[in-house]
Amino acid sequence: MLTSRFLNILLECRIQNNFMGSPVLSLAIFDLDNTLIRGDSDYQWGQFLIAKGVVDPGYAKREHDRYYADYLAGNLDIYAFLDFQLKPLAENDRSTLEVWRREFIDRHILELITAAAQQLVDDHRKKGDTLLIITATNSFLTRPIADAFGINHLIGTDPEEKQGQFTGKVVGIPSYREGKVERLNQWMAEHGENLTHSWFYSDSHNDLPLLDLVEHPVAVNPDGILAAHARERGWPIIDLD
Repeated sequence: MLTSRFLNILLECRIQNNFMGSPVLSLAIFDLDNTLIRGDSDYQWGQFLIAKGVVDPGYAKREHDRYYADYLAGNLDIYAFLDFQLKPLAENDRSTLEVWRREFIDRHILELITAAAQQLVDDHRKKGDTLLIITATNSFLTRPIADAFGINHLIGTDPEEKQGQFTGKVVGIPSYREGKVERLNQWMAEHGENLTHSWFYSDSHNDLPLLDLVEHPVAVNPDGILAAHARERGWPIIDLD
């Protein structure tokens, strides 16, 4: 839930920014997995594909566990992980993938959106802020999740397509760790945005490169490393479950 203390902080920032002038619009940036939704959409997608008989369960579990341990330790090889993550996209035709994606979102993702997460997004929307989700998970999977929140702007890792089919490769820079900063800088240049009065919400210490850049970093249900960092810096810590 959104704590009253955090809501007061949000209100105080608005009052200070608006004092003796017109309202100041901000860029409100949200991580997705374990931040706006109560779980990891990529992991849930893998479980969905296992249930469909699309991937081998033993192989998928071993690889996921290995990469997740690396992620928690902060030493994930993002390109090796993406080879694993994007392989099912390359091995199945686009029309089938889109049918599966609709079923996956309806059955497994919408239930992971909490009232508190939607309230947070809606609060920034009501203030006129520009809303942006930035996630390492691929954009094919996350675009409809952003749509469920009513968020138009999404930076995700982009899977390569050729002649309407996925290749299993990545286009551009994966939006992970420092890559999120690079991708955000590109996006801001294209959209005329900047980080003045900006907010970023995340659960993971892997997002510290971006959290350290915004004016209002917020730790959401944070992992241990991020929680300790947030307490040291005096950042708000909130619970969206």
